[in-house]
Amino acid sequence: MIMETAKRTDGIDNSAVKTLRVAIDGPAGAGKSTVAQLVAKRLGLLYIDTGAMYRAATWLAVKNGIDVKDGDAIAKAAGEAVIKLEPGDETSSNRVRVFVDEHEVTQAIRSHEISELVSPVSVHSPLRKVMVAQQKELAKRGGVVLDGRDIGTVVMPDADIKIYLTASTKVRAQRRMKDQEALGENPDYNKLVAAIAERDNRDSTRADSPLKQADDAIAIITDNMSIDQVVDAVVRLCVGE
Repeated sequence: MIMETAKRTDGIDNSAVKTLRVAIDGPAGAGKSTVAQLVAKRLGLLYIDTGAMYRAATWLAVKNGIDVKDGDAIAKAAGEAVIKLEPGDETSSNRVRVFVDEHEVTQAIRSHEISELVSPVSVHSPLRKVMVAQQKELAKRGGVVLDGRDIGTVVMPDADIKIYLTASTKVRAQRRMKDQEALGENPDYNKLVAAIAERDNRDSTRADSPLKQADDAIAIITDNMSIDQVVDAVVRLCVGE
């Protein structure tokens, strides 16, 4: 069971914007979570971190010694646990805070181990059914920003705004390296490049809800863009500028 407790914040004063449903998809390391969170804050919308949900399920599987190949067992554990998302703060570097049964796992789910396992875990159809159903329920209310790999194609195919964020493999590896170094890890850049390329292939070829750009999504290539520039571009699309 997923609980979303993040609050809407004051943003752009436009009543039409407040009911928007915004889908942001893209491959690993494209900056989806950071951009989605900042866009939600600017527009006064609710941010739902779907990637954190899958990471929490992966952490739960590792903690309980569940084989990452056992999709049924992982889905059962995730469905029975209380996974709670709260607004980010200085203790989480402004990332959404994540709790599993009241145990905070915000930093733990960003570790190299979880990053390596989340893709093979998230391919399991039983788990995806559990997560997608919960995501759809959260998105019903409107006034939300969701990011992931299948938001515009599966979770919210009728989203008002669909964005596909991407960047070169090398740039995404550099970003992931900074994230892991911030957690006190010492990642190998070449291994990260290979791992991201492998994950791209796995995510885009999986049978259930593969990563792909929705036909009506607007692609933004972020290689030479700062986070602020990407956020500005998405906000302009949302407000019709």
